[in-house]
Formats: sequence, C-alpha cells, structure tokens
Amino acid sequence: MNRRENIRNIAIIAHVDHGKTTLVDQLLRQSGIFRSNEHVEERAMDSNDLERERGITILAKNTAVQYKDVKINILDTPGHADFGGEVERIMKMVDGVLLVVDAYEGCMPQTRFVLKKALEQNLTPIVVVNKIDREFARPEEVVDEVLELFIELDANDDQLEFPVIYASAINGTASTTPDKQGENMQPLFDAIVEHIPAPVDNRNEPLQFQVALLDYNEYVGRIGIGRIFRGSMKVGQQVALMKLDGTVKSFRVTKMFGFFGLKRVEIEEAYAGDLVAVSGMEDINVGETVCPIDHQEALPPLRIDEPTLQMTFLVNNSPFAGREGKYVTARKIEERLMEQLQTDVSLRVESTDSPDAWIVSGRGELHLSILIENMRREGYELQVSKPEVIIKEIDGVKCEPVERVQIDIPEEHTGAVIESLGSRKGEMLDMINNGNGQVRLIFMVPARGLIGYTTEFMTLTKGYGILNHTFDSYQPMQPGRVGGRRQGVLVSMETGTATPYGIGQVEDRGTIFVEPGTEIYEGMIVGEHTRENDLAVNITKVKHATNVRSATKDQTTVLKKPRILSLEEALEYLNEDEYCEVTPESIRLRKKILNKNEREKLERKKKYSDTRS
Repeated sequence: MNRRENIRNIAIIAHVDHGKTTLVDQLLRQSGIFRSNEHVEERAMDSNDLERERGITILAKNTAVQYKDVKINILDTPGHADFGGEVERIMKMVDGVLLVVDAYEGCMPQTRFVLKKALEQNLTPIVVVNKIDREFARPEEVVDEVLELFIELDANDDQLEFPVIYASAINGTASTTPDKQGENMQPLFDAIVEHIPAPVDNRNEPLQFQVALLDYNEYVGRIGIGRIFRGSMKVGQQVALMKLDGTVKSFRVTKMFGFFGLKRVEIEEAYAGDLVAVSGMEDINVGETVCPIDHQEALPPLRIDEPTLQMTFLVNNSPFAGREGKYVTARKIEERLMEQLQTDVSLRVESTDSPDAWIVSGRGELHLSILIENMRREGYELQVSKPEVIIKEIDGVKCEPVERVQIDIPEEHTGAVIESLGSRKGEMLDMINNGNGQVRLIFMVPARGLIGYTTEFMTLTKGYGILNHTFDSYQPMQPGRVGGRRQGVLVSMETGTATPYGIGQVEDRGTIFVEPGTEIYEGMIVGEHTRENDLAVNITKVKHATNVRSATKDQTTVLKKPRILSLEEALEYLNEDEYCEVTPESIRLRKKILNKNEREKLERKKKYSDTRS
C-alpha cells in the first residue's frame, strides 16, 4: 500500500489551559514559517478576540508546518466540552493525535473526553507532558495517570505503546526524558514524523472528500474544510455533492485553498491525504461527501453532538431599548442567528409563536454565552431568558442530561462541597486524597443542578476550588426541583438614577448590583435580597435638604462595593420570571413584568390556581 510519506495529519487535543495553543505557536515558529522580522502574536492560532481574552480555543483551526521535507498539517482543537462537536469531527480528518497534559495537573475531565473520541477513531497517540518547568511538576506520576486513563478507555495494544515527549511550550523546548530539556522542539517533530502514520496514497481512485468544518466569507459564501480521503480534486472540475438528506447536487469547484502557516494558499489541485478548503457550493454542510458525478459513493455521515441547553432570545423591549445598540430589530437579530447557523453545527434556532422571539439551543452555557457576547460586541441589543436543559423522551421515559463533574479543592472545604452537590441531586463516584492538602472529587450531577452552581462553589471554596464538567449521558429525570436560586431579589419600583443615599437605605437588605449614578428603570433588578422573597425598593431616593445644620454633616456615606455580574454570572443568576437584557454597553437583569402591582396580581392568581388543583 503506497503512502504519502511527505505528509502527516495530526490533531492537538488537551484539557482547557494545558498549553496546546502555545505549543502550536512554537511549532510554527521553529519550523521557520515566519520571517525573522515578522511580528507574531502570542497564541497566534486564537484569532477571535474572545479566545484571546479568555485564553480558550473556541473554534477548531488548521495550520501546516514544514519540517525537513515533511508537511505536517496541524489541527488545534477546542478543549472545552461545549465545543466537543468540533473535536469529534476533526478526529475524522487526521491519522494521529498529540495529547497534551499538564505536568502538574495531570488528567482532567476534558482530557478524558477528547482522548475517548481519538481512541474511538483508532488514531495513533503521542503524549506530550507540557509545563515540565512548573513548580511541583510530577511527570512520572502524570504518565502513569495517562496510561491508566488509556486502559480505562479500552485502548488497543498499539495505542498503549505511546511515545512520551516532555516539553515546555512556553520556552520552546522538548526532550524524550523528564530530567533534561533539549534546545528546541526537534524531539517532538521527530516523534511526529516517526510515529504518526502517513496518509494512504490512492490518488488514482475516484474522488471522496468529506466536509468536517465550515467557514463563511462574504465574497465566496460558504467554504467547506475537510480531507480528501481518496482520489484527487482540481479547480474547475464538475463534481457531485451528496447531501445528508439523500439528494445529490452537481457543482463546479471554483476555488481551492491549502494551508501553510497561518495563511490559506490558493491551489489548483489536491490529492488523497490533503486537507483543503473548497468554495463554490452555496449550501454545503458538515458531513456531506463530494465525489465524481459518474461514481457517487458517500462516506458515512459525521455524528454531531446534540444540544443539551436552550434559552429564548427576544427583541429588547425594556424602557431603555434602542439606546445603546446599532441592531435592535427582529429582522436583524434573526439574520444574525441564521448567519451563526452557517458555521456552527451544534446550534439550533427555532421560531416561536411570537415574531420577536426564538428558541436557541446549544451545547452548554459557555457555547450560548459566547454567541451572546459576540452579538453584543457587534452592536446587537437583545434579551434572553433563563437557560433550561433539554429534556428528551427515550423509550417512553423522560430523560435529562447528566454531567460528569471533577472538583479539585483544599481538604477543609470537602464537607461543604459534598453537601452542596448532594442537595443538587449529585452522586459521588470517587474521592481521591492526593496527600498534599488537596482532594479530588468525582460526581455525576444532572445538568440543571449545575446551572448557577459556579458562584456558590466559588463562595464555598473561597475561590480556591477548580470545577470542571463534561456531558456524560441522558438519564431518567430526577423528581423534584434541582438547584436553582434560593434568594429573592431587590427590584426597583422607580425609574431614575441610583443615588448613594438611596443605595445606603437598602444596603442592609441584601447585596447591591449597581453603582451610584447607574440609570435604573421600574422592574429592573438592582440587588439580591437576604431572604427568599422579592422586595421592591427605591434606590433613586434623594436626601431632602433642611435648613437645620446636621451634627454629622461632615461624615460621608461609605457604601459597600457592589457586586457587578459578568454575562455568564447574569445568565446563571436568572429565574423563570426574569430576563437578562444585553446591549453593547450594559448587562441588566429585569423582571419579565416590570410593574410591581401586575407582578403581585399574577402571583396571587398563580397561588389561587395551585390551591384549586
């Protein structure tokens, strides 16, 4: 069997923040792809602003480096489970993976998640123990942990013989032993060329190209990125696109791009084993096969992760609507959601009875909050409802998504965390005491029990805890209420500007969310109540001046620092009767019904109908 020895296709997989994007940077730098005077950003592969700020990879990226006479195609994958759909499809495009593991943290939930996907595809692994220069690095134990994980995930004998490279991506060095680092990344390059199989060369057979990722460009429309599994493809060639619904469309390949460094390079022809981007088809989708018109043979479709969480997106109708955003109409919001569907295959958008509302389903809170954050940065104004898990009926039984949760905490917080997850219907699977004052807990928790849990967890562990979770499976639904917010809120009964005097008057009733000088409207949530019921307050009050000199005149009011919620915190905080209003400049929480009397009327009606039933 002939192989294309001058090509290797690999994916880099790892848990969030174990350094895979930094590793790709070094491979790019050391392969001499950049000119010596060319300025290269840190984490060059993270092109999106949000990726840079959060230090996470959201979209899969491809690049290629040249080492000696071998072209190495590298796919950098997201490590976060919300973007697992991307990871799974990338595994189909490559022949091997670099599994990057932190030399101190070892195997984490997403390490397990991404490795499982790679082993299922029968890919050849190379293990890279990264951050070898970290204090308390424990490379030998980490390699043992990785081996245990391979065995647990039913790796075959060949996969268990994985080579190990010890690296410090930040310093750009690697070696085959943990004690001494080499001068550069050469040991890693050599391991890739030696261990990762070269693609089979069957360019003389009929073409098969499968789309694994989508891109969109205003000039050429949709671009399908994928691998040629068989045959060859030329610009100008007439081909058949085998759609997922069984129909076949013919089209002409108008442009084709290969990858080199961070650039896309136009090419005329590509062969089996090449990763290419193709334009010329308007409605190409992930998993569809391109083949010759006279030899139509589709590859098996790719499995796309189903959404597990949904929320309603609405046109902003608050009293401050239209003040800060550029795009505020239903038409604009719908166009933007449809555009997102062009490239995000794990997203679903459904219309509702109202022309101003859509149900948007995604893989998790992070997946949806990143879409919302991108929209607000682009100038959109909208409102969103509380995120809810998607309930499925499996064999006549109502089932809900359950997450596998891994927690690393200082020993003294163990009791509090176990108790808090127990109240959210969590089931403890394992408890490992590392002996250094740190405990690792493994739980299975219904996904709805984790909505809004992060804030409580951070308070319980005084900020020292690390919480990671990945979707595990759908299981029969637990009865009763799981998780959710216990506290009521402080709701403004006036429209105006928050004053230090007004805030000072209600400070002892709870935690305030706004600063003095913030514009407030009736029905807006301005804080959290210390009790379980909602309380209407007026924080726009002004102190009336009198002509009597006050004995305490010179004392200024000292207010507690308000708790300003980020977008994720605000989404987690919501209750069923509330919306989060998102504009380019503000994030506000509000009641769905702004007027206090109308809210109370509805509450009374609800109580009455509950007692009747």
